[in-house]
Amino acid sequence: MANTSSRTLRLLSLLQTHRYWPGSELAARLEVSPRTLRRDVDRLRELGYPVEAQRGVDGGYQLAPGATLPPLVVDDEEAVALAVGLQAAAQGSVEGIAESSLRVLAKVVQVMPARLRRRVDALRAMTVPMGWTGAPGPSVDPGALTAVALACRDSERVRFAYTAAGGQETERHVEPLRLVPVGRRWYLVAYDLTRHDWRSFRVDRMSAPQGTGARFRPRDLPAADAAEFVRAGLENAARPYRVEAVVHAPAASVRSRIGQWSTVEELSADRCRVLMTADSLDWPTMALGVAGADFEVVSPPELRDHVHEWGARFGRA
Repeated sequence: MANTSSRTLRLLSLLQTHRYWPGSELAARLEVSPRTLRRDVDRLRELGYPVEAQRGVDGGYQLAPGATLPPLVVDDEEAVALAVGLQAAAQGSVEGIAESSLRVLAKVVQVMPARLRRRVDALRAMTVPMGWTGAPGPSVDPGALTAVALACRDSERVRFAYTAAGGQETERHVEPLRLVPVGRRWYLVAYDLTRHDWRSFRVDRMSAPQGTGARFRPRDLPAADAAEFVRAGLENAARPYRVEAVVHAPAASVRSRIGQWSTVEELSADRCRVLMTADSLDWPTMALGVAGADFEVVSPPELRDHVHEWGARFGRA
């Protein structure tokens, strides 16, 4: 059995990793009796950590907000913004920045107060990177984002109001699984208890997501992972423009530049076909420009006019 000091630190660590611990399970993890566990909890309270207890057969413990703050002073939204920014940088394509971002993120999280560290850790643990980005999207409320992340981590059912793309408003009751960032858009992959099927929800379209306190056993997702589920949904969504172009460059070169936003098929050693779907013609025009080679628009015809318009504008610049 660990000595009292090390066991107290272990208890604090466990309380910071879960929203709620049943007393019997927590005592078993520490290999102590329920009476010893109660003494250790009292010791943490003496040190200033607000540990809440729920009595009864199913009683347990959880760490409430209000623990002593270390030197780092940030509010909740700043902490979330810092973690999201560093995580995005770690997943980005800028050479040399990924490792540094991970080191800084680890240092920042280490000195955060337990209340903020819990939220940030939940956001990091419950997020599945997709590996490609789309057009810029609307901003996401950090409070909603972390509320959903905590529900994912704790396997807690959530209720929220949701506004669909067409403007329809509905009330949703779901079992959240994972968050998936796509550019500036965040998607929640969850099992919809009303529709009895898996769905992905844009977090910016949610209103006041709230945990219900009801826990659940996660179901099997009908995809390799949450990112693949969101990717398939976006690719199957109806979009007004389906673009095809022939780029005069090797497929490998074009794929390295814009393959994350399109499908690139080799036609010959120095030519390839690029396919993509989009809500507007601006994004395909920019992507084809980034390809870094001459290209021919196959379809749609209006994309040709759009490219000429951009070319004339750049020429005047």
